[in-house]
Amino acid sequence: MTAGARLLVEALVRHGVDTVFGFPGDTSIALYDVLRERADTIRHVLARDERHAGFMADAYTRTTRRLGVCEASSGAGAVYLASGMAEALAASVPLLAVTTDNNRRSRGTSPISEVDQDQLFAACTKWRHTVERPADIPALVARAIAAATEGRPGPAALIIPEDVLEETVPLPPPIHAPEGPALVPGRRPAAPPEAVRAAAGRLAAASRPVAVAGGGVHLSGAGEQLTQLADHLAMPVATTIHGKGAIDEAHPLALGVVGGNGARDDANAEVAAADLVLFVGTRANATDTLGFTVPPRGVPEVLHLDAAAERAGRTYPEALPLVGDARTALAALRAATPAAPEPQRARRAAALAAARAAWAAAQDPPAATPEGVLPPREVVRALRAAFGRDTWVVADAGTPTPHLACHWEAPGDGWRVVIPRGHGPMGYAVPAAVGVAVGHPGARVLCLTTENSLAMAVGEWETAVRLALPITFVVLDNTSLAWIKMIQHLYVQRRYFAVDPGPIDPVQLGLGTGISGTRATTLDQLAALAERAARRGDGPSLIHVRVPEHMAAPPPVPVWRAALDGESTGRPIH
Repeated sequence: MTAGARLLVEALVRHGVDTVFGFPGDTSIALYDVLRERADTIRHVLARDERHAGFMADAYTRTTRRLGVCEASSGAGAVYLASGMAEALAASVPLLAVTTDNNRRSRGTSPISEVDQDQLFAACTKWRHTVERPADIPALVARAIAAATEGRPGPAALIIPEDVLEETVPLPPPIHAPEGPALVPGRRPAAPPEAVRAAAGRLAAASRPVAVAGGGVHLSGAGEQLTQLADHLAMPVATTIHGKGAIDEAHPLALGVVGGNGARDDANAEVAAADLVLFVGTRANATDTLGFTVPPRGVPEVLHLDAAAERAGRTYPEALPLVGDARTALAALRAATPAAPEPQRARRAAALAAARAAWAAAQDPPAATPEGVLPPREVVRALRAAFGRDTWVVADAGTPTPHLACHWEAPGDGWRVVIPRGHGPMGYAVPAAVGVAVGHPGARVLCLTTENSLAMAVGEWETAVRLALPITFVVLDNTSLAWIKMIQHLYVQRRYFAVDPGPIDPVQLGLGTGISGTRATTLDQLAALAERAARRGDGPSLIHVRVPEHMAAPPPVPVWRAALDGESTGRPIH
């Protein structure tokens, strides 16, 4: 005889799960008792709230391509975890969420933590199931993992009442599970051969093709195949923010990030002027395409490669869809197209280098700032110089996003720069940095957050201290809800409202959680603090940096620059 909780943990172990992020509750006592017994095999990372456990698992998956697992109890725990899973669904990041629920005997009696978890998770998972019999747990774990990792990836939720965890049943027949960890993607379906042939013909006929890569390239592990295809066709490659680093950004054909947030002008211009655009593993939404102008709808030919049929060609209806795994499809496209002649390859590389140099030369000098306030672009450059391009980087929405997207050069070896653009949730980066550090033991992680995102996630600083994680937290502090304030500045005639909360002191908050930190008041001081932090061994560190509001130092957001220059008055769509 064995209990449901033991069946659950053993099923996770058989599928190669060795880490669970979570927070215990009344309904999960049986599960935690088994996790205690199996602590030598499966590690439990105690978060400070359930939303953060979801963010930890999300970043763990993005940077390891191993399935992240998070856990929460009934009621408020499940509600908080739903918020943490919504970003993963929007960003197509696979997760397995295990939640416990009230005893089935209390259903309908209004127990203190009752919530319809199936309804709750309907909006933030691609699959969910409530377990009614302990014997079903092993098979349902297998189904949940398959659902999370196959097709368009996303979160799957397994909901288990506490009495199902506690109930003992005869040992069920053994369930076959793959040896080793649950990897992403779970399957690699090939794109239909006729679609590959049609796409290859269009690529071969194009005189100015460009690829735009998204996070699906990272999740497929397709960076090498993307770079090989680019070299083969002498085809420039741009990325979305999620796709940043899908190709080494020092590669002669790399354009960097395009679209409406953190894009370089030369990159947007190259994509807009293409006669064929190959989207790979991206939603190609309004932000990624600068309001569907990069490329413009209906002008260039568009090929859209995606793992999900409902995504391929959705935002560019004229596109030729290719439905399949990115890695296998890109390799098939390379095999089906002739190589570009060497003179063409040299001309394109030279033209891209000239455009990149012209963009760099045209950069405005750093905006003048008050004493002790540092320009965010120069902060990012100083951090890059100190930490190096191979550092794992995690960032929050707001000030860090456009500056990192534009000015941090990423290597082409995976999802090393993690910025949440599914929903753009505030408070993501601090717990996500914990997930990255757990997934890459000993590797230094650089976390860029803001004072308002920090206010939502500061409890996880204690987690970083408790686990002695080598994370450097950099707080970019402009003492306001600067992104929203900028929108009010540009589009509602400077009628600022509810965007100026009181200041907080990250250094004092750090001391309260066990992190000693320093405020950098000059770029030289920042460079010295960053160098020291980059050389540090175990344990977290903290640097506080005051930065100007966006009105004083506009970030690389094209629509905002157009509004400031009087070229646009309408608020852009998302």
